[in-house]
Amino acid sequence: MTFRRFVALGDSFTEGVGDPDPSRPNGVRGWADRVAEVLGRDEPDFGYANLAIRGRKLRPIIAEQLDPAIALQPDLVTIYAGANDILRPKVDIDDLIELYDAALGKLAATGARLVVFTAFDPAGYPIFGSLRGRFAVYNELVREIAERHGATIVDFWRLRDYRDDRMWDVDRMHMSSAGHQRMAMAVLDALGVRHDLEALPLVEIPPLSGAERRAANVEWVREYAGPWVKRRLTGTSSGDGLAAKYPSYTRL
Repeated sequence: MTFRRFVALGDSFTEGVGDPDPSRPNGVRGWADRVAEVLGRDEPDFGYANLAIRGRKLRPIIAEQLDPAIALQPDLVTIYAGANDILRPKVDIDDLIELYDAALGKLAATGARLVVFTAFDPAGYPIFGSLRGRFAVYNELVREIAERHGATIVDFWRLRDYRDDRMWDVDRMHMSSAGHQRMAMAVLDALGVRHDLEALPLVEIPPLSGAERRAANVEWVREYAGPWVKRRLTGTSSGDGLAAKYPSYTRL
């Protein structure tokens, strides 16, 4: 199966945060770039646009990215949205899904192949583990609306590889380069696209003593968890002031 025009919508997951590349816009690569690189190998007229911006919740994603994506007339669209909403202290999941359902309907109506993701399973992860039930409800509703619109589902929740800490960046919130590579493989497999991507080598992590683990957790709270909580309390976002990586078609 081949595609000529690929548009990716969403938040930091799709923008590529956690997979650094200073040579690229916003300094990141990510799974969507990796997928685009494979899709464009044998398509001389291939174009790729990535409208995702870190920190975006579902409503801004729909308001800012949906119409520009449709205007690009893609034949492949991916969208990941809602995770940043779920992480807020209060969220109406039914209202969220109603909005998401309408957005997927508009994307599906274009005739493009539509790819939708569930959220990851946060079991065992600090801060997020207590929200596992909320994630599970959201995911089941996402599966329902994805099936309604004939979308391809990449079920992040069921990808057990992400139980390995090395699949996550040092901030413990975004996928690492290895995690993004694994997600690119999952997307291509779901699309039925042949590829030669392989899992990236995982560096061995030396075991930590109890004291070392506590010190690492304190450092993590200071460097990442604290600022993350502060942004939510102050209504700011890590994506404030950032533009989309590739707002129009490019070839990687």
